[in-house]
Amino acid sequence: MLDTLQVVTTVAVGLMVGVEFSVAFIMSRILDALPEDSSQLGHAHGGQLLGALMPFWYIGSLVLIAIWAVAGWQHHGAGLVVTAAGLLILSVVMSILLLVPINNRNKTWTPENRPADWKEQLQRWNRYHYVRVAVIVAAFTLLVAALV
Repeated sequence: MLDTLQVVTTVAVGLMVGVEFSVAFIMSRILDALPEDSSQLGHAHGGQLLGALMPFWYIGSLVLIAIWAVAGWQHHGAGLVVTAAGLLILSVVMSILLLVPINNRNKTWTPENRPADWKEQLQRWNRYHYVRVAVIVAAFTLLVAALV
């Protein structure tokens, strides 16, 4: 049973990392290359879609990691799993404090009501997001290492 939990957790976190990596290094560049109104609308739509999905994915992943840490406490790699949980908690705190406020504004913007500094706000969101991606990549790496 623990083996199944480890695989499911690692896959769930790995897919989450893949989505966030794609947002950081692929989708943002695609959207930024579009004409200004289309770029801003694309960012707003992405903020709506992923803003609704990702909290469940992050919290669900954290719950899975916590269950793994408890169920596997006596097994090899438990410290790595606990550290991965700590990193995922850090990413959630970062999200709530730094990224969500910008995203909540961004997802309501249209070409008619966006602020003059909308590009700067999205650049700030991207910088924070790069750090968050690094944190969740580290968490994922620890989970994989705990499997060995």
